[in-house]
Amino acid sequence: MGTFLISSINIALPAIEKSFGLNAVELSWVITSFLLATVLFMLPVGRWGDTSGNGKLFKIGLIIFTASSLFCALAPTGKWLVAARFIQGVGAAFSNTTGSAILVSNFPAKNRGQVIGISVASVYIGLALGPFIGGIITQHLGWHTLFYLSFVLGLAITVIAFVFLKKESAQAPTRQDWRGILFFMLGLLALVYGSSVIPTFYGWALMIGGIALIFVFWILEGRTEYPMLDTKLYTQNRLFAYSNLAALINYTSTFAIVFFLSLYLQKIKGLEPQKAGGIIIAQPIMMAVFSPLIGRLADKIQPRYFATAGMTICSIGLAALAFLSEQTPIGYIVAILVWVGLGFALFSSPNMTTIMSSVDKSRYGQASGSAASMRVFGQIISMTIVTLFFSFLFGGQSIEDVPHDDFLTVMKWGFITFAAIGIGGIYFSMARGNVERG
Repeated sequence: MGTFLISSINIALPAIEKSFGLNAVELSWVITSFLLATVLFMLPVGRWGDTSGNGKLFKIGLIIFTASSLFCALAPTGKWLVAARFIQGVGAAFSNTTGSAILVSNFPAKNRGQVIGISVASVYIGLALGPFIGGIITQHLGWHTLFYLSFVLGLAITVIAFVFLKKESAQAPTRQDWRGILFFMLGLLALVYGSSVIPTFYGWALMIGGIALIFVFWILEGRTEYPMLDTKLYTQNRLFAYSNLAALINYTSTFAIVFFLSLYLQKIKGLEPQKAGGIIIAQPIMMAVFSPLIGRLADKIQPRYFATAGMTICSIGLAALAFLSEQTPIGYIVAILVWVGLGFALFSSPNMTTIMSSVDKSRYGQASGSAASMRVFGQIISMTIVTLFFSFLFGGQSIEDVPHDDFLTVMKWGFITFAAIGIGGIYFSMARGNVERG
């Protein structure tokens, strides 16, 4: 449900822009507000899951996500939509963070890669259906229907969760690090919002202040008895730290692909939402098909080899996307998306298996929260980079009014930047070390 909505909203962005008269930066906040809320709550929820039970928080997340989907559908203005998307991101943080911990705690270690592979495939099925079905719905029924559909699906899933998901016992002390949570949230808010008002002095000041607050948060966490984020997992557990860094880099470099291409195919190529979605579907289909297989293989072969190959393939694909122009054949775009989808399938399941295998059971919530946070951190860094490009080169213009050459220039340098970032992920994927087999 969550990934379906994320990918379908990308296709609906031009329609939302016209509906509310948003400029390029405001439009990016339809995506960024959701990601910001998600990343603000993921680390705290990971900690809370270990102390109060992951199943309980999973259900709370479903309720919030479902209710906010209705609010999104009924939003009267762009600002109300952004606010409702923020609340929706909070719900996503609760359910996404606890999901992997629930799965891993209910299956033996020998099946961990297979289970996570199936879970990742489910995520990618949502991503695959989103652009295609979302394009059809947007074109024929309007973008509001996407949120109504999410609301109906959410109701059904919430009922299933309350019927079948059993309550589990908490395994860690119950004290919470509220000071650390405050510094973390304030720092991230300042950093992300500051990026949207660059190049003003106010924007730069917010970004610098945000970085400073996050630095203070890291120092405090290392000195707190019950930290929200156990920094020792990163400083003393190389396997855990490098796997998380690889995930951060992977999602930073790849998330903007669908965002850019959904705008490119509709603005530059003049395609309708349905056709644009039918093209973008190529990438998540490859992810959904190969993730379970790669997950099973990662139970037998060291995961870092798959993850490294996947990160390399993704980086090459990103570099290829930098050469898109008005004359680029659709077949070339589909081929690149298939290539990148294969790379993502090779990376995701083995990397998640490594993260969850690098800690003991009492820290599954934190490990799951950290992995989910790296994903959304990467996504929000990706969108922050896009927003910076938009702020510098588009100003207050809408995407519809931006000249084609200017849009292509931003997209080109965006993909070059993301390809360069991806190279770092290749190193961390290979240098992390091996998973100990039980």
